[in-house]
Formats: sequence, structure tokens, C-alpha cells
Amino acid sequence: MDSYYDFSLTTFSPSGKLVQIEYALQAVSDGATALGIKAKNGVVIATEKKLPPLMDSSSIQKVSLLTPNIGMVYAGMGPDTRVLVKKGRKKAEAYFRQYKDPITSIGIVKELASVMQEFTQSGGVRPFGVSLLIAGYDKTTGPALYQVDPSGSYFGWKATAVGKNMVNAKTFFRKKIQ
Repeated sequence: MDSYYDFSLTTFSPSGKLVQIEYALQAVSDGATALGIKAKNGVVIATEKKLPPLMDSSSIQKVSLLTPNIGMVYAGMGPDTRVLVKKGRKKAEAYFRQYKDPITSIGIVKELASVMQEFTQSGGVRPFGVSLLIAGYDKTTGPALYQVDPSGSYFGWKATAVGKNMVNAKTFFRKKIQ
């Protein structure tokens, strides 16, 4: 029944879901596991990079720098991530040109979440099939770790994971990190 409602981004199915968002979340769930852990003096982000044997591994970037102090990793569709990396770098550069100070981690998170949310309601586009883990270190607030989902919602975390094995990783984090 939901397939009747998946032609439009803004049409809710009888179950109350935006089916296009569900498809984007499925792309994230099918993606390689990515995780992040925040410590007192920094953040670690990591991901799986499984490639076919004949593929050149240098042609695939799973971890990207947005600024010298902010990086991100993703689970989901790689091409969607490249668009968001480019937009994030442009937003960070524009911020720096205007304020002569680097953008904060939460600042870039809000910018990218806004872009992702806009793609859930605009005609002629589809939601990004990717979840981002954005790690940064700010002068005033220290280390930060955020997750941004295809809907544009974002959350701060001590430790989290996205992708294929996220449930196992989150269970492990809950047991080990208080």
C-alpha cells in the first residue's frame, strides 16, 4: 500500500510515514558501518571500507575533512555524501570569509542538516540516502560528535554508529561507555 504514496516527497502514507524518507533510511541501513567516539580531548571516527579486489582504494573517500578541525564519515550512498561534503566546505569557507573565524562543529551540523531537510520537501529532488557522523574540536567547547540523518534531524552523542551493524555497535557502546 505504501508504494502508492512513494511518488511524492510530501505525501504521507496511511501509516503516517514519508515513504521517500524510509527509502533513504534503508540506504543508510544497507551502508557500511561508521562509528564515532567522543573523548575528553578529541573524537575518533571510523568506518569500514570494503571494496572489490580490482577497485583502486584511493578513489573512494569514506572520511572527509570539512575544515582543519571538523571531519565526517558516512553510511549510505557515496555520491550523496560527495554533494554534502562540497556544500559543507563551501558553507565553512563562506563563514570564515565573513567572520574571520572558523565555523563551529554545531554550526556546520546545522547548515548540513538544513540542506538535508530541504531535500525532504522540495520538488524534483529526493532525500539524501546518507547519515553523517560529524566530529569536530572547537576552541571554546572542545570535542563534539553529531549524527545527521536523511530527514535533517541531528543529535549530539558521546558514542554512536550508523550503517549495517549499528545496533551491535550501539549495544557495545552502551555497555562500555557511561
